[in-house]
Amino acid sequence: MTVLGTSKGRKSIAPEDPVALVTGSSSGIGRATAVRLAQEGYDVSCVSRNMEALEETVTRIRAFGRKALAISADLALQSDVEPCIQQTVERFGRLDALVNAAGIIASGTLESTSLPDWDTMMTVNLRSVFHLMKAAVPHLEKTRGSVVNISSITGLRAFPGILAYCVSKAGVDQLTRCAALELASRGIRVNAVNPGVVRTNLHRRGGMDEPAYLAFLEHSKETHPMGRIGEPEEVAELVAFLASPRSGWITGVTVSVDGGRALTCSR
Repeated sequence: MTVLGTSKGRKSIAPEDPVALVTGSSSGIGRATAVRLAQEGYDVSCVSRNMEALEETVTRIRAFGRKALAISADLALQSDVEPCIQQTVERFGRLDALVNAAGIIASGTLESTSLPDWDTMMTVNLRSVFHLMKAAVPHLEKTRGSVVNISSITGLRAFPGILAYCVSKAGVDQLTRCAALELASRGIRVNAVNPGVVRTNLHRRGGMDEPAYLAFLEHSKETHPMGRIGEPEEVAELVAFLASPRSGWITGVTVSVDGGRALTCSR
């Protein structure tokens, strides 16, 4: 794990400055969320394996006059998880919001998914979320902070051909609900958002080539009642609301942001 401080000459923040940690913030929903939180006045700790891409996120955050910390970490490695929380608190002195946006996807049926592929999906999409939340609790309790987990429509609905991904996101939804009950008395809120198809690099990184991806996006216009796919910024807007004190009486919810996709039958 490597850490890069990106704001020169300032080693601490005033107590009133909120701090967010966003995983997967080098692209897609994670990047859009990190930038949106900066617009809301948060200093942001950005976590990703791709340090080069993370620097673009950091640049956007600094454009809003906020501080940023870039952390290169592989959430598939247990040893990389807790230092994300530790380095954030060491740098900023507090933690107000944890957004778990990092995730992977891969095709596979019940019969074709190997045990190693299953384990990798669960480790990145579910275990790392649990581990980060667990490590963040003492710090979030001090600020009466919040957690927002990026789940998926696949956590709510069954889809063929991406079995392990669906199960991992269903696990994120239940983790969100159980943790919300356990942490409510300590002033910590835990919520999740369930996006439909959003324009990100998730499916490309999961092995879908460009023609297949473009065909998938075109087909998704038909499967989403609003007739289009979503943009990362639309999801980030909801995440920022749930992370902030503005949603102070909301906890344990899994909110669809999917152009109506969850309302439809499979097709």
